[in-house]
Amino acid sequence: MPHKITYPKRHESVSIAEHLHQRVMPPSSDAAASATSTNVFEIGKYRTVLQTVEADICRAKSKLPIPPPKPLLVGMPCEAGEFPLLVFLHGYFLYNSFYSQLLQHIASHGFIVVAPQLYTVAGADATGDIKSTAATAKWLSEGLQNVLPPNVRPNLRKLGLAGHSRGGKAAFALALEKAETCLNFSALIGIDPVDGMDKGKQTHPPVLTYVPRSFELDMAVMVIGTGLGEMKKNPLLPACAPKGVNHEDFFNECRAPACYFVAKDYGHLDMLDDDTPGIRGKVSYCLCKNGESREPMRRFVAGNVVAFMKAYLLDDNSDLMAIRERPETAPVELRNIEFLGSNLKGNEKCPGPFLEENGAARL
Repeated sequence: MPHKITYPKRHESVSIAEHLHQRVMPPSSDAAASATSTNVFEIGKYRTVLQTVEADICRAKSKLPIPPPKPLLVGMPCEAGEFPLLVFLHGYFLYNSFYSQLLQHIASHGFIVVAPQLYTVAGADATGDIKSTAATAKWLSEGLQNVLPPNVRPNLRKLGLAGHSRGGKAAFALALEKAETCLNFSALIGIDPVDGMDKGKQTHPPVLTYVPRSFELDMAVMVIGTGLGEMKKNPLLPACAPKGVNHEDFFNECRAPACYFVAKDYGHLDMLDDDTPGIRGKVSYCLCKNGESREPMRRFVAGNVVAFMKAYLLDDNSDLMAIRERPETAPVELRNIEFLGSNLKGNEKCPGPFLEENGAARL
């Protein structure tokens, strides 16, 4: 039997099937600020809902006309409107729910975020993750609107793809057409992406070729790395983002337009929720070398994703350029900032002191 979910007063109550569960996050106290003065590292002006959706285990028993191929966590604004869409892929052996705070931060700036639950079993083959992402992308045009309030609409012409850790590898693999998808992504984001245990020990199918600027991607790319990810927390355990298969190697193969940020004193899992329950959640604090707190890195990742999506999906690069020109405003200390290409979408030559003759900008 369906139950009622009541949205903010501007919305009517809508009937949602019993397998949809929601959590609501209020907007920032600065929500009244104008759009041009919004700080992307803070919660945005939209009140958000975080909704779980069951997968197509048995279509005959599903409450949805077209259920998704994988369980989903969907973050969305509550206000009526048409919003750009981001598909977000979680990391290896993690749950999509571990990114709830990150997803809601992004959604609060006017984006719908769809995070499928991929395989969580141990294994060295990422093919299943890539195929599941392709199947989820195909489902978006057929079934996403059925799990959203009627007055919240996804704009599938403004579509981004992001992933963390092995999810970052899967995102790059899908963008490199290692699986077929019927949708066109315009922005690709790798959050501390990892392609295996070491150079020569890449998970199948390998993404890195170790040929500089070899990625043939018809979209803008952002890579976010962590300074502590390549360090071992324990001599008996491998690093979570080892040199040779990590963010540096991914960015080295990107072509313009692309940008690269490395947070100096933060680790591979520092963008997760503060509270990650269960055994896997507790393990997330033990396996990787971490920073002092997750909150600054989570805000930094969310803010960068928002700024990048605004630049390449909404033709507004003001926040991305502000981060580039004033990196001290970020909630973390940055070890690297690099931009490839002297032009950003909708803009003339990039301003700022970092521009080099070859079109690369460095900090």
